[in-house]
Amino acid sequence: MTSIAIVNQKGGVGKTSVTLGLASSAARKGLKTLIVDLDPQGNATTGLGVFEPSRGVVNILEEEIVGGISEFSEIANWPSSCGQVPFLAASTPDLSVCEPRLATDPLGAQNRLSLSLEGANWPLVIVDCPPSLGLLTVNALFAVDSTLVVTEPGAWSVDGVARMIQTIEKIQTRRIDAKPKIAGIAVNRLGRTRDDSYWNEKLEEAYSAYQLPKIHLRTALAEASAQSLPIHGLGNRPGAAEAAAEFDQLLTLLLEGEYSVSNSEEEERSDGNL
Repeated sequence: MTSIAIVNQKGGVGKTSVTLGLASSAARKGLKTLIVDLDPQGNATTGLGVFEPSRGVVNILEEEIVGGISEFSEIANWPSSCGQVPFLAASTPDLSVCEPRLATDPLGAQNRLSLSLEGANWPLVIVDCPPSLGLLTVNALFAVDSTLVVTEPGAWSVDGVARMIQTIEKIQTRRIDAKPKIAGIAVNRLGRTRDDSYWNEKLEEAYSAYQLPKIHLRTALAEASAQSLPIHGLGNRPGAAEAAAEFDQLLTLLLEGEYSVSNSEEEERSDGNL
């Protein structure tokens, strides 16, 4: 099983659109995939066409259930024409109050998601994390093999990358297997403006070892999310084929581990400043 957390403590950088784009690519490849929506906003859940889930990830976080994620997941409501329709551990409204309750448990609160994934039979698990470094994100970091840091080309977004990498490295020191690895940084919503080019160059200078292919700004991605459709299912909409190809390339690299960074490289790059 390959498990990837999509992370950045800053909101609004497009983590969910990247999650859904990767899910769409996996579906087209025929890869059986589970999407875990850890964001209380639930945008990945609605983006997968599920609007009133009766159960979800909160059920496995509030109890220590070994292998329990299968019981609390459901098939997404994407059309079968998209390929292998992904499964979903949904975000439900009560997820927003789950984190404070987890904080009252001094032992094992960070391992609930990891326990629930034991024995899971999905070849690919993608976790869409909330825009924070609280216990929901920590649960993801203790559960997955690797992380994908999503950012956008802007001053405030770029500032958060160093802190996110430092948090991941701290988790690595507390896990016996020294995971999660940092698969790389995906610059999302890269436009053609001079400002975008400037901040993209700054990211490349500071984190050259982490650079992954860019996801360019395209209205087709917003259309896909608004219609709860996979990007590969938008047909001839302008930009849809190009966006789908970018996610295909990104997923292939993540699955191959080509961009996984060794511990020594991580230590070297963690000192990078913008």
